[in-house]
Amino acid sequence: MRLLPLLLLFVIACTPRPQTVTDAALGYDQSEALAALAGQENERMRFKLIASRTTNRAAVWQTVDRQLNGFGAKQYDQLRPLILEQDIPTLQNHVANRLLTYPDLVKWYLYRIRSTETDPARSLHTILQVNPDAVARAQELQANRPADPHPLYGIPVLLKDNINAAGMPTTAGAELLKNHTPGNAFIVDRIEARGGLILGKVNLSEWAYYFCGGCPLGYSAVGGQTLNPYGPRVFETGGSSAGSGTAVAVNYAPVAVGTETAGSILSPSAQNSVVGLKPTIGLLSRTGIVPISYTLDTPGPMAKSVTDAAILLDALRGEDGRDFKSVASLDGYALEPVRWDTVRLAYFRDFVQNERYAAQIERLRTAGATLVEVQPEPMDYDGFTRLLDGEMKRALPEYLATYASSLPQRTVADVVEFNRQDTFRRAPYNQSIFEGIVADEQSDAELETLQRNLKNRAVAYLKPVFDAQRVHAILSINNYSAAAVALAEYPALAVPMGYTEAGEPQALTFIGRPWTERRLLNLGVAFEGLGKQRRIPKGYR
Repeated sequence: MRLLPLLLLFVIACTPRPQTVTDAALGYDQSEALAALAGQENERMRFKLIASRTTNRAAVWQTVDRQLNGFGAKQYDQLRPLILEQDIPTLQNHVANRLLTYPDLVKWYLYRIRSTETDPARSLHTILQVNPDAVARAQELQANRPADPHPLYGIPVLLKDNINAAGMPTTAGAELLKNHTPGNAFIVDRIEARGGLILGKVNLSEWAYYFCGGCPLGYSAVGGQTLNPYGPRVFETGGSSAGSGTAVAVNYAPVAVGTETAGSILSPSAQNSVVGLKPTIGLLSRTGIVPISYTLDTPGPMAKSVTDAAILLDALRGEDGRDFKSVASLDGYALEPVRWDTVRLAYFRDFVQNERYAAQIERLRTAGATLVEVQPEPMDYDGFTRLLDGEMKRALPEYLATYASSLPQRTVADVVEFNRQDTFRRAPYNQSIFEGIVADEQSDAELETLQRNLKNRAVAYLKPVFDAQRVHAILSINNYSAAAVALAEYPALAVPMGYTEAGEPQALTFIGRPWTERRLLNLGVAFEGLGKQRRIPKGYR
């Protein structure tokens, strides 16, 4: 569930060799596209494949077609102005004014997914599963709409495919779990209790990018290679919540749920020009989510606007007695106006060379905020990968025993051996991180000491900035500070801040003290109010 900073990505992927690979569902040869990537300077962009070698997506489109029931291009075009790029309050207003129904909304998104993902020129390899009962559920919600529904009521939500959802497989992108169909995760129950509608599952970096060293972001055996809509085969998608970011970016649903261990919401949100919130650990339940780290994992909302992220966050929250980190959250996340002349923000001196970051600092200063330059001593991340190795070695077997007891595989070592039986399909890059987990021999006591020491170092890196400068948030870029934020268990909010000259999206990231999500969201909305930076990807308008 995370993208570690470059200093932690110490294993380099094998150089791919172009080969003939055909997607049986789309019917096109990828060889030319793969050959063109062989010279990419970024080794993670030297893809060995784009379409999955294990999955024929034709079954997904059959599930869509059964539900469209005559809905076609004419209806899609008529509804397009009411839905495309609209935020949740606007969609709900259209429903209230009888300009739109929830079944209309679901069919529109399903049609858009179907028409885009079956087009070889535009497919992003983002959608893994579609809820076979999505339209039927929308009809029920329409018929029973209360007078004062939760803002998420009737709104389609996509889930990263490491989050359990009844009626659909939860694969974590791995062929081992291709037919694994558990019930709902705790947060999915919360969504449905508020009337939210699960539309389907999206691709991710396999095992939440803690599987293969140096491999492409957004790749999984089940889903193939997720592509960035702002530059397919040019820009990385970010990881590991790649599908959540790309799906929201191109309007496959208003919102999606991602997960993060250290950067896996912040990174794909930034790379796909969407909003992403990594909450304080414990605000949202992790029960029913394929794990890496039982101390650092968290789900979080991803959306086209901060307002929509706040609505989804409010729906996800709730205390879970099965998650030892979970806490009660009695307050909602209603947004309030911000007076910039009352706000103090810190920014990192070393990041000012990024012209978009520098421009946003000046924009905030002009709006009235107080900006304080800081440059704390670099943090020592030694032991971070050992922490993740030790925790996943313990956490994954517990998940498999609880939710996949019919499988003979019980440990990380079992998964490694399963993949070795067909590496062409199951581990085409490598599985070096899983092999490292198998080799890890930390005792429980050693792991607890490592957990404590790393958290203390991270808090010592961030907390003095808040204390000494009396700031409401620290400003970063993309997922540049994600490892420190993760280890300290602090929240962070990524908001689009523009694009490079080449067109690659970037985000301004607001880091807060623990349990200050409402403040971060308010700051994010106020920042959008200074001039919203997001634009829909060209070719997906």
